[in-house]
Amino acid sequence: MLDKSKKIKKKSTEKPLINENIKYPKVRLIDVLGSQLGIYSSGEAFSIAAQEGLDLVMISDKSDPPVCRIVDYGKYKFNQEKKAKEARKKQHNATLKEVKMRYKIEEHDYKVRINQALRFLQSGDKVKATVIFRGREIQHSNLAIELLNKMAEDLKNLAEIQQPPSRDGKNMIMILSPKKNVTS
Repeated sequence: MLDKSKKIKKKSTEKPLINENIKYPKVRLIDVLGSQLGIYSSGEAFSIAAQEGLDLVMISDKSDPPVCRIVDYGKYKFNQEKKAKEARKKQHNATLKEVKMRYKIEEHDYKVRINQALRFLQSGDKVKATVIFRGREIQHSNLAIELLNKMAEDLKNLAEIQQPPSRDGKNMIMILSPKKNVTS
């Protein structure tokens, strides 16, 4: 049998309360220009908005009394969506890119791995440098630590060590993240 008293509540950020749906006894009213009109009952605030041919929109229900604004709801919703879209556009999610190598790597191959890591860091991504061991090579983990430290040293002007070299099964890993104050 389902317990109806434990219903999942919808997020209040989905849609703000508008017009008759505002059930608070008193609300702080803000007009179209952004100036405060004072504290009114919900009914009075709705009738003021209706006289102007606009909607009464709940801006904040956290304050006491809740804040309502007289706006055109269509324009208000459009502007909110536009702001959210701009915020998503400016946001950059750093992904984790991996550079794999063996501890017995030749100089040219090492430079290729450094260039890959440089490219990843310049695009704002984190780099996971992995040194792979096979068989009994795990005994030479000190050589892998030296290689990873050399890599961190070579990339120190663009990256900072987020996680120092550590063993992960038969691998040795180190995570580098791009520096915040890079001027290029």
